[in-house]
Amino acid sequence: MPQLFRIGPYLVYFWSNENNPVEPVHVHIAEGRPSPNATKVWITESGKALLCNNHSKIPQRTLVMLLRIIEANSDYILQTWKKHFEELRFYC
Repeated sequence: MPQLFRIGPYLVYFWSNENNPVEPVHVHIAEGRPSPNATKVWITESGKALLCNNHSKIPQRTLVMLLRIIEANSDYILQTWKKHFEELRFYC
């Protein structure tokens, strides 16, 4: 699974086995190591970050900060997604 970046103890990454067809653009956030049940964030076509779930139980204050950083890096995330999955689809 491609690691996008690390924010303190949190890893932001793609999960490579994303079903067929590939789900819309999103990232996972986990503390420490990747997990299939990590927090999931949709990336919209306009670059906004929408929380899908918080399975990693990231504290709200930290989660807000992480979502802002993800939005600030949305162009990089979209470019990397396109290279990895060879398509871009959006949740909204």
